[in-house]
Amino acid sequence: MTLPKYNDLKVGDTIPPLVKRPINRTTLALFAGASNDHNPMHIDIDFAKKSGFEDVFAHGMLVMAYLGQVVTNWVPQTAIREFSTRFKAITNLGDELSCSGVIEEKMVVNGENCVKLALSVVNQKGEEKLAGSAIVAL
Repeated sequence: MTLPKYNDLKVGDTIPPLVKRPINRTTLALFAGASNDHNPMHIDIDFAKKSGFEDVFAHGMLVMAYLGQVVTNWVPQTAIREFSTRFKAITNLGDELSCSGVIEEKMVVNGENCVKLALSVVNQKGEEKLAGSAIVAL
């Protein structure tokens, strides 16, 4: 993987987006097994309904992992200096998630040329599910 060149980037540039397949029950079951997060809100429809929801919904950490993936598709994991997220809304079954990033700032941090990314995950209706930021050394 070749790092983007700091001098070639400008504020407002976007990183390559990532679109994931619609969330389905298999995705949730596989993530539950891989993460050892078997919260019944994500895998047991009866439990979800008793809790006032129409159906199960995606793990927040699954959506966060997708957001991390859009960054690591652009730069290697070793280039990430900070990564933070803020959960905005529940991700439902059938949601097709689009992850994106925009260069918000260029800076030097501890002697490294870095960019700050504003990150977002939205569904097919444009509803924001997760917002975040990352600082990446280039």
